[in-house]
Amino acid sequence: MESGLVYGTINSIIFALNAIGFSLVYGVSRVPNFAHGSIYVLAGFVAWSLVNDLGLPYPLAVAIALAFSAVIGWGIHRLVLRRLRGLPTSEIIASFAVGLIILEGLRLQGIGGFKGFIGPNYVLKPFVDGKIEVLGVFVDSQRLLVVGVGLVLAPVLWAFTHHTRLGLSLRAVAQDEQAAMMLGVHSDRSALIAMVLGSALAGLAAVLVLPLGNVTCEVGYQVLIYALAVCIVGGLGNWAGTVLASFLLGFAMKVSTHWFGAVWESVVLVGTIILVLLVKPSGLLGKQKELEERV
Repeated sequence: MESGLVYGTINSIIFALNAIGFSLVYGVSRVPNFAHGSIYVLAGFVAWSLVNDLGLPYPLAVAIALAFSAVIGWGIHRLVLRRLRGLPTSEIIASFAVGLIILEGLRLQGIGGFKGFIGPNYVLKPFVDGKIEVLGVFVDSQRLLVVGVGLVLAPVLWAFTHHTRLGLSLRAVAQDEQAAMMLGVHSDRSALIAMVLGSALAGLAAVLVLPLGNVTCEVGYQVLIYALAVCIVGGLGNWAGTVLASFLLGFAMKVSTHWFGAVWESVVLVGTIILVLLVKPSGLLGKQKELEERV
């Protein structure tokens, strides 16, 4: 019981960290960034390469990886997504194509000076070592760090979006783009800022979570699927829904693994999405579908 509670909470916060950047980008720009998973893996691989190939201190490598993620997000928006604004299908295809190029490019040997195929030999070291007993369950310190950062990040993002000029402008665009533009908010600039922040958040999730496993291309696809699942269940673009869905899916998958085995994780994930969409098509806290039906 205690083990399920502890690791269910950890899994839920990992889900939230993986999805919050995707939710931010969609909430402001209504663009589903399908390159989210590739930015995640790229950040982890850049951090690994800076430490192992260039010998940089780990904290500096992490800082550079986060900045690199933000720059990649900036480039994707400026060079690709901005030109397709208002064309939802094209935005999805283009962002997924960019993500595919990044991930499969990393898979190639020697691309960009990187050594070998990206795979099991690429492991980020934990920020902290050791284990701590929580509710009678031993948990490694890196997982507790993930939980701590997740618990701090949520109120920080809330304060940013509710008490800063920039954050309020992002909320205004997310709530009503036309009204925000009438008040002088530049929607394209807000979308660019959201993409930069969302990419940086993907990089932050990567450097925190990837030390728990390996840096592989497959992780990028998995993170994208999890982020989509969380955002669809919670309500696309709704941050509170993202957090709620993260805990719902995190505990559901943990319980299914405990009782039926890991092979049922995907079944539970897809089943939860279908069930929620049948009951509430806009997601748990989403409003988009209800508004469309009223019109």
